Amino acid sequence: MLSRALNCAVLPVVVAFTVLSTTAPTRAEEIPKAPGHRLVSHYDGSPAAPAPLPGEAPPQHPFLAPNGRSGMHSDAAGSATSPWSGPLGRNPQVTSARIAALGGECATATFDSAGRLVTVCGTFSGFKVKLLEPRTLATLAEYQLPQRSSTVEAVTSLDFSKILKDTSGGAYFYLDHQDRAVLADSRRHILRLSHTRHADGGPRFEVEDDWDLTGHVPHDCATWTDVRPSGTCDPVTSVMPDWDGRIWWVTRHGRVGTVDPATSLIRSVRLPGEEIQNSFSVARDGVSIVTDHALYSFRAAADGTPEVQWRETYDRGTAAKPGSVNQGSGTTPDLFGDGYVAITDNADDRMNVLVYRRGTDVEAGRRLVCAVPVFGAGASTTDNSLITWGNSIVVENNYGYEDPTTVLFGRSVVGGAARIDVRADGSGCDRVWQSDVRAPSVVPKLSTANGLLYFYEKDPNPWGIDAWYLTAVDFRTGERRWRRLTGTGPLYDNNWAPITLGPDGTAYIGVFNGIVAVRDAD
Repeated sequence: MLSRALNCAVLPVVVAFTVLSTTAPTRAEEIPKAPGHRLVSHYDGSPAAPAPLPGEAPPQHPFLAPNGRSGMHSDAAGSATSPWSGPLGRNPQVTSARIAALGGECATATFDSAGRLVTVCGTFSGFKVKLLEPRTLATLAEYQLPQRSSTVEAVTSLDFSKILKDTSGGAYFYLDHQDRAVLADSRRHILRLSHTRHADGGPRFEVEDDWDLTGHVPHDCATWTDVRPSGTCDPVTSVMPDWDGRIWWVTRHGRVGTVDPATSLIRSVRLPGEEIQNSFSVARDGVSIVTDHALYSFRAAADGTPEVQWRETYDRGTAAKPGSVNQGSGTTPDLFGDGYVAITDNADDRMNVLVYRRGTDVEAGRRLVCAVPVFGAGASTTDNSLITWGNSIVVENNYGYEDPTTVLFGRSVVGGAARIDVRADGSGCDRVWQSDVRAPSVVPKLSTANGLLYFYEKDPNPWGIDAWYLTAVDFRTGERRWRRLTGTGPLYDNNWAPITLGPDGTAYIGVFNGIVAVRDAD
């Protein structure tokens, strides 16, 4: 039974029209490379010819930026596909931007209507929303978000995994149809940020709307003045709009809520004993959310209260695996094909890719289409989104990656990626290919314009060199086509950040010290 936390009060909207943070454009400082970059291959393979994929893109969400531009998983369906080409491997060039002396990883990259990057980058002092020039990666404007409580917990306990496995505070944000960044900060406020041209000619960020969720979300969290609070702290994980324009939000400890932007009315329910560490996906027929126990389809009641349309449990295993944030599915649900939704489970021996029918009129016992075990026994997990196109699914193996220290000194993970197709008649699923690509923790992407999958790869090295590569794999065959060295050392570890394909054909990768760009020179 759902524990409802209803509040009929209309919370005020805070609108600010002052300059919050603006910076003069500066040329980006390159991320330093560790020793050894001259001793490893800089390019392997050969350029690929574009081979566009047939099929239809996911429906364009009316309240999101165009598909491919709007968020970590590319679109409302979570397909992780791009409608434009990424690099083809024609003499690819690498540039980078060091965002901070300590940290600086830019986890999610989106693109405004002018083609500039809007991204959120993590630093020790807190996340920063940044507007970057897409070629030079120069910072055009930035807005400082408050520091997360996980930073305080990590420093006071000397356990820095608390930072590295914290998915809250703005890491999952989206760009809306008016180029505004929408995110939940560590204060449990949903902000809607626009960027406009200032009188001096430069851009700036402004807070257009500020919705306070603290009436619905426990917020007794660690601070520098109270490092061990006695109450409950429940971080907001992610936000997304539904097809009617409501802003949905989820918290780590199982709260699901909505905000009506027109009235500021907030509604929420709680899923007792369940945890949400991933983002979620949205279609006309509902909102798909996965917890560490079950996959849900929600809809909003007339007053905005989230209502469960259906719930399916899955095999969550007996413990979290190395390569998982928690004991549950590591995927954001993917909405694809003829009314399907896909996730992975956390089964002990081998992880399964699970495909369900997502309609509300599915007969009992017929919702599950298939459960396909992937990768090796005892070494199979993912904590990243699937890729879906047509009736095809691509899954990556992250088993063994915990944080940047696990792949230092030439070490890597067992790796692997696989493609699975749902049969045309819906009678089951079949494995099409399996690749040995080693991508420790990236959110991969597929270009439907050229037929290439993009991974961020690291092979074992007997000399202890930590070499990181952007790798292109043929979607049809699973063959590795080419790869390009981006850099060496832990500062080039992406640490769960995604690859993002830009409208100009550039591949961007968030890395531990900032952001990397790879583009064809020819």
